[in-house]
Amino acid sequence: MNKPINFSEKSKSQYLSTAQVEAFGAKVEAIRREIMDSLGEHDAKYIYKIRNFVRYSEIASRGMLMFAGWLPPVWLLGTGLLGVSKIVENMELGHNVMHGQFDWLNDPSLNGANYDWDTMATGPDWKYTHNYIHHTYTNIVGMDHDVGYGLIRVSESQKWEPRFLLNIPLAAQLMLFFEWYVGVQNLHIEDVIAYKTKTWAQVWEEAAPVRKKMKRQIMKDYVFFPLIAGPNAIPVFSGNAVANVIRSLWASAVIFNGHFTEDAENFEMDNTDNETRAEWYLRQIRGSSNFSGTAWLHILSGNLSHQIEHHLFPDMPANRYAEAAPKIKALCAEYGIHYNEASFMTQFSSVWVRIAKCSLPNDWKSEAKHYAEHAKQRAFGLLSSKLKF
Repeated sequence: MNKPINFSEKSKSQYLSTAQVEAFGAKVEAIRREIMDSLGEHDAKYIYKIRNFVRYSEIASRGMLMFAGWLPPVWLLGTGLLGVSKIVENMELGHNVMHGQFDWLNDPSLNGANYDWDTMATGPDWKYTHNYIHHTYTNIVGMDHDVGYGLIRVSESQKWEPRFLLNIPLAAQLMLFFEWYVGVQNLHIEDVIAYKTKTWAQVWEEAAPVRKKMKRQIMKDYVFFPLIAGPNAIPVFSGNAVANVIRSLWASAVIFNGHFTEDAENFEMDNTDNETRAEWYLRQIRGSSNFSGTAWLHILSGNLSHQIEHHLFPDMPANRYAEAAPKIKALCAEYGIHYNEASFMTQFSSVWVRIAKCSLPNDWKSEAKHYAEHAKQRAFGLLSSKLKF
């Protein structure tokens, strides 16, 4: 089992024997099989409704911006609706379809291999970094690039560097430009900037597919739609820009809440090759966080409000996570495993506490105490010298 790096006492599960872990895993698998065997018309209707919402909300919002975007109330409504449309397309449609959750429908437009979402990241790049790397090596420091995205420090097991003193503003920047960072994630640009193990020439060569996708996205939102809007080009351009930022802020907040809360554990590279499926299940639970909310909050988050269940069952249609969640929670209670769940704002607050803690070296408290004591002794020495004269 991978060695956990805990951030609080709550995150420590009771000790489980190998036999108990395997029994736990078998019960998790039974929950998965029960739900997967019941997939059918209801799930098909759900994803088609989601797709229709994305289509019609985009048409309505772009229509408002193109024909009356110069009116402030219409611009606000159109931009907000476009932002929501992009969020749902990104989170509940694109993310889940590209996980192959609806391949069983045999609909080419909803096939994970074919779907191309409305964002900067290419499908192949994202499926490699996310579907394969992240979901295989979830929260293993040094293997899962989502642990900080190469930009911020979110684990005490990450080597501290002076740049992490800017952890909080770097995290805010990551949220603001999340779409772009995810787009270039597979290029590992930190290897050029921070570690000098890669050249810009290599990045440029590897980035050919990304540049093509980014060019298409830029042309669509910032050239094509503004041009066809004629005199309303500026409201359309600004509306598209703000809608994309809205999506980035929301998507990153959801991802942060699912992975970077104080009680979400990270792991070291230890025995990964010999990890059993049951141990993998246990790692997914210990490294994930859920947040509670309304039905619309779940839809807007792509049901990643059930991040624990998504990490356990990435190929399960996300609309079924709400069904799986109480069963997994009860199973965790049976085995004494912490089930990390709280409100959206509680989880989001704890994310920033963790980011703040990780901005400093692991031994910062002892170092601060050392420097304070040194300063005190030095001050006392100077005072004593003055008193002698």
